[in-house]
Amino acid sequence: MNVSPARRPELLAAGAATVTVVLWASAFVSIRSAGASYAPGALALGRLLAGALVLGVICVVRREGWPPRPAWRGIALSGVLWFGFYMVALNWGEQQVDAGTAALVVNIGPILVALLGARLLGDAMPPRLLAGMAVSFAGAVTVGLSMSGGGGSSLLGVVLCLLAAVGYAGGVVAQKPALGHASPLQVTTFGCLVGAVACLPFAPQLVHEVAVAPASATLNMLYLGVFPTALAFTTWAYALARTTASRMGATTYAVPALVVLMSWLALGEVPGALTLAGGALCLLGVAVSRSRPSPGAGGERGAGGALGEGAGGEDAVCAEGAGLAGDAGRAEGVGLAEGAERAESAGRARGAVAGPTAGAEAAASGGNGTAD
Repeated sequence: MNVSPARRPELLAAGAATVTVVLWASAFVSIRSAGASYAPGALALGRLLAGALVLGVICVVRREGWPPRPAWRGIALSGVLWFGFYMVALNWGEQQVDAGTAALVVNIGPILVALLGARLLGDAMPPRLLAGMAVSFAGAVTVGLSMSGGGGSSLLGVVLCLLAAVGYAGGVVAQKPALGHASPLQVTTFGCLVGAVACLPFAPQLVHEVAVAPASATLNMLYLGVFPTALAFTTWAYALARTTASRMGATTYAVPALVVLMSWLALGEVPGALTLAGGALCLLGVAVSRSRPSPGAGGERGAGGALGEGAGGEDAVCAEGAGLAGDAGRAEGVGLAEGAERAESAGRARGAVAGPTAGAEAAASGGNGTAD
């Protein structure tokens, strides 16, 4: 299949976003599994250290160097809010609720991204994007209600996931301007390093838990660092650099459906009816927010406008023609009057020489000739 050069960047960005969505969906399942052996802060630090190591090696091989100074503010903010705070809050929240619910609640973050992006970045807010996010938000609320009746611990998990969504939204909006000054790999690598530094207070806990944790939990932690962090955050940054923060945020609403499926297959967590209904609403919202208006309606309006312009033009031509005809008539009348006056004057002049009778006859003859 031949792809036009104009569409190639768009398709590459869509492919990068797809990789991100799939890997982030798997992260919710791995966090749920590794969280049984690692505390939230220790798991976040181990994941970030693994990701930073992989990203650092890639940067050295590619000779990326340090990001420019204008990019550091966005890198630092996204590192603290997204790589640091978000991951700790999400890990803690997933210990209170199942993986599918955590993913669904966290994905109210795109609404916050859209609001912050419009306010701080000047992102457009097309009606379809707003409608899609409203539908997805209804899905997230449905999931939250489905878990709130299970006791205080479940409600705490929902609150933690909501806090994670706030950190995620702030990190995305902070990261977007940085991508205008540095490459996606630089922004991801140094953001990951900043997040790791922010989580260093959990280092003693990580050292203790690595020594006693089963190999499967440690492998899950390493998987989180290499794939959902190093790879997925880089593909995310690549796609974000080529579209708006609001539209990228809406794309992540595809994560919950994948998480529900993966957690069912890998962890045996069968979601309830309300959770499934909320997931369906989230996916419906994605479809609405990513859709584009049909060109048919615009074409019909354009045709109607053209017809209106044509009718107006015809009226203008008729009016102009009438005006020209009137002007011609008035000009002709003025010419006749002037001719009669000149003939009468000539007659009077001849009469002064040839006599009164001859002058009157000449004037009468000249006047009748001009009138005809």
